[in-house]
Amino acid sequence: MSDADWINVTSAQADAAARAALIAAGCDEAHARAAAAVLVRAEQDGCASHGLFRLPGFVAALKCGKASGDAAPNVTYLAPGVVRIDGRRGLSPLATEVARDEIATLARTNGIAAAAITNVHHFSALWVDIEPLVDAGLGALICTAYVPFVAPSGARQKFFGTNALAFGFPTDDGGFIFDQASAATARGELQIAARDGLLAPEGAGVGPDGLPTRDPAQILLGAQSPFGGHKGSSIALMVELLAGVLIGQPTSPEAGREEAARGALEDTGPPNGGVLLIAFDPQKFGDSEGWRAHAASFFAELRALPGVRLPGDRRKAERARISREGVRLPAALWRQVVAAGWKTP
Repeated sequence: MSDADWINVTSAQADAAARAALIAAGCDEAHARAAAAVLVRAEQDGCASHGLFRLPGFVAALKCGKASGDAAPNVTYLAPGVVRIDGRRGLSPLATEVARDEIATLARTNGIAAAAITNVHHFSALWVDIEPLVDAGLGALICTAYVPFVAPSGARQKFFGTNALAFGFPTDDGGFIFDQASAATARGELQIAARDGLLAPEGAGVGPDGLPTRDPAQILLGAQSPFGGHKGSSIALMVELLAGVLIGQPTSPEAGREEAARGALEDTGPPNGGVLLIAFDPQKFGDSEGWRAHAASFFAELRALPGVRLPGDRRKAERARISREGVRLPAALWRQVVAAGWKTP
């Protein structure tokens, strides 16, 4: 796309437009605020595939009645360190906020705590979900399944979701967080590549004929590949068990069948499903006096290696740049967002 096809907006404008679109689609103020915040944070961190690009999916899920925009999450304590947050088929960001508050307190008491976030529609970045816990000095792990898009290692038929996983550890310089799909390429990145006429990376997936291709549109119709072959496939399987079987939520094949009963998988936004969120307090694991310095020395040694860039380094650099320059969006996407509900001042 040429420069004329892009527009720069402020974070405040992006947030206001996203909130307005969500409210127009049926969200109450709490859900709209929470969902807009995670989408805008992704834009602020330079991750277009999880930013306002995802807003039409949330809006579609609300408008077709699949997702609720005003369901208050329900909290149930299952064990001293385990809580269930029933999102009651709402968008996931508000339920995740509630889950973070609950398990932060439990983790500081028990050392570790887990939240089974159920009956939600998750469609956003996972690092955004755990960053507040890491900022508060806690470690965290989160994962969620999706619908079938990824072929297990050795297969050519999609079965797993893209099944993302994020892990965070607190440090004195802002914390370490990685967020990655178990697929070789995030689905949103393939969708953006298809939109912009770009090629997918080598090994991203296969077309409907089962043959490897770099055409993102064909991969979207066929099946994505797991990262690292059988290793990524094993991670995807683990996520199915943790965010599906363990907490009584649909696995990707089950969610896919539910979505298929409603129509095309891509037309009505994210499926209903579950998220597993775990928090732990490093102060409670036997090295309360030394773990911070130990982490600092470890990361210093790692960063001293030539060519090393830690996960999250690019995101932090993008956040600093975009705070100065503003959010850069495709003009067509911005027009779509504004048309969905925002009345420009």
